[in-house]
Amino acid sequence: MSNDCISMIEDVLSGIPLGILLAFTIGPVFFVLLETSATKGFRAALSFDVGVVLGDIFFILIAYFSTNKILHKIKDDPSLFIFGGVLLITYGVISFIKCKRDYKRIVQEDIDFSIIKKNYFRLFIKGFFLNFINIGVLGFWLGIIFIFGPKLEMEDERIFTFIGSILCTYLIVDCFKILLAKQLRNKLTPKLIFKIKRVISLMLIFFGLVLVLQGFFPNEKEKLQNVIEDIREQ
Repeated sequence: MSNDCISMIEDVLSGIPLGILLAFTIGPVFFVLLETSATKGFRAALSFDVGVVLGDIFFILIAYFSTNKILHKIKDDPSLFIFGGVLLITYGVISFIKCKRDYKRIVQEDIDFSIIKKNYFRLFIKGFFLNFINIGVLGFWLGIIFIFGPKLEMEDERIFTFIGSILCTYLIVDCFKILLAKQLRNKLTPKLIFKIKRVISLMLIFFGLVLVLQGFFPNEKEKLQNVIEDIREQ
């Protein structure tokens, strides 16, 4: 076996743990994916997840092909955290209001929620949007490239093999999450579904507030990170 082939296998294996970690990172995408699977099924959730991955690829390209100066300016600009947070809060509020209105319509008109049309393209865009407005995703991929890039000798082929392994592992793990969440579908009543949607909307608002606070108090975030690092060193 050639050295190039061995290096490629090592790069793929190195990316698998990070892909698993990414799949279980708690954030708005995590909860919306499970809710989409439980209420709309596998293909709908997969469409949403592919949109999320496209958002990741967008940030990866920014992180890789931009200069370090531009990257740090984007990553540390508080206004971007505030802008992304406001968008997430707005989306959460609209979703909260809409789910209440939809539930009333289904109850009043006796609509079978199981046959409601699923717009896969809209779910794809929703996944991309939720990932795109979270500037923390850019920070994640910046960290990945800065930390692992030198270890991969900054070779394009090795870096993209490594990142591709992360994304493929992420999608595979998410497929298992989708299948598990789908098992709950038969137990969901319209009332329970819209309670779940309401909770998801509130969580989107919460994550949006977290982003806004990071934008208003960037120094506090750095102090917290320093405290965590000090605790680890002790």
